[in-house]
Amino acid sequence: MLETPSITVAQIGVGYWGPNLLRNLVSNHRCVVKTVADLSEQRRRFVEGLYPGVATTSDYDSILSDSSIDAVVIATPPSSHFEIATKALDAGKHILVEKPMANSVEEIERIGTLARQASLVAMVGDTFLYNEAVRYLKRFIDSGKAGEIRYIFSQRVNLGRIRSDVDALWNLAPHDISIIQYLLNNPEPVVVTRNGMDYIQDNIDDVVFMHIEYPGKIIAHIHVSWLDPQKIRRMTVVGSSKMIIYDDIAENKIAIFDKGIEPRAVLGEHMDFDKTDFMKFDYRSGDVLLPKIDFVEPLRTEIEHFMDCIENKTPCLTGPEHAKGVIRILSSQ
Repeated sequence: MLETPSITVAQIGVGYWGPNLLRNLVSNHRCVVKTVADLSEQRRRFVEGLYPGVATTSDYDSILSDSSIDAVVIATPPSSHFEIATKALDAGKHILVEKPMANSVEEIERIGTLARQASLVAMVGDTFLYNEAVRYLKRFIDSGKAGEIRYIFSQRVNLGRIRSDVDALWNLAPHDISIIQYLLNNPEPVVVTRNGMDYIQDNIDDVVFMHIEYPGKIIAHIHVSWLDPQKIRRMTVVGSSKMIIYDDIAENKIAIFDKGIEPRAVLGEHMDFDKTDFMKFDYRSGDVLLPKIDFVEPLRTEIEHFMDCIENKTPCLTGPEHAKGVIRILSSQ
């Protein structure tokens, strides 16, 4: 016997990323998609052709005033996220907002306050935190097998897709910042610096290098660009015991290297060991482990988590506090 969906959902915006969200909403057995809103008639016709049972509208206010709708997924341009999110919360709807949740820490705090006061879920779509490879990496670090984390280096570069509404940092780096914060348990950075340059459009950086210093002598460096000859989606995590590469476009998403450098005791002139004057080092280069990662579409896991948060009051992995940490770093100069 098929389970009857218990959550009625609507989606606002079905542009570049919206169809992927909608596909996963429609296929989720715990919810039913009632309405999709988009200003473009072409996009509405697209939805009607794929999902005849889903109503479409150009007016998202009709979704907010529909008392039968429990939750709203927001996939509109980032500049509109705060306005639509707060209106949806005021209307008593749970929300899942495509990244970024809003454009400032103050706006996210407002969203978080509204959600808490109304006992509603406010979640941001940081999809990579629902990626099985990232979750494996998180478990490995938490187990202590990597040792003390020393630094993280991340590259997210490609030739295109160029945006005009946001720069390369705000378009690409939220993924990397979100992952790094997740891996390190959301610490507060000590120092954040960025250096970028605009080549194609004035005041819109096409390439950005961001440097983050965390407590405990942990540093992170992020390189994002849409002006690069190669598509790279790679993160290197260097620990005192193990080093790990997470490559999102490789066949083996995770590679764990038993590599490191350790001090070696050396006999001194007066039969004394471990004097800094005599310090030498051992270079360890052991096995490489390629763990099997069972692929599950991250958006599927993300939507399922959203349903868990609504139905079972599961603590939200990517709620306002997480979103606030990412935006605070992005906004640093």
